[in-house]
Amino acid sequence: MLLIIREHPDQPEVRAMLAQSDAFSAALYPPEDNHRIDVDALLAPAVRFFVARLNQRMVGCGALVLQADGQAELKRMIVDADSRGQGVGRALMAAIEVAAAQEGVRSIRLETGPKSQAALWLYRSSGYRERAAFGAYQPSPSSVFMQKDI
Repeated sequence: MLLIIREHPDQPEVRAMLAQSDAFSAALYPPEDNHRIDVDALLAPAVRFFVARLNQRMVGCGALVLQADGQAELKRMIVDADSRGQGVGRALMAAIEVAAAQEGVRSIRLETGPKSQAALWLYRSSGYRERAAFGAYQPSPSSVFMQKDI
């Protein structure tokens, strides 16, 4: 059974999954174009951190960073390589969007890379559309910026 629940990000399973994601991103993109946040940043009061568990095993995670004016940013959206194609990403996105709406968020924005094809497919098929750079991000050929209104 797949469960999506809010959990504390400072736990060994989460750190291992983030490290796996960091290694994947480092192999695809130069360091200046990796816009990850670490566990300490995930502990901030404005962050809602979600974990996907399949039969109690962590298979994915994602963070919603609440911002001013009804905006939020999706960060650290990860699905374990062995669990892709089983609907984990879509279930995680749906749970995060429901939580965002409950928090009064009107729009979710994200940044990902053009070589992250599975992520791009998930975001586009979930209704996210490309947009210009936002916040502190600068336009870059290594970045795709997206947004969905909730």
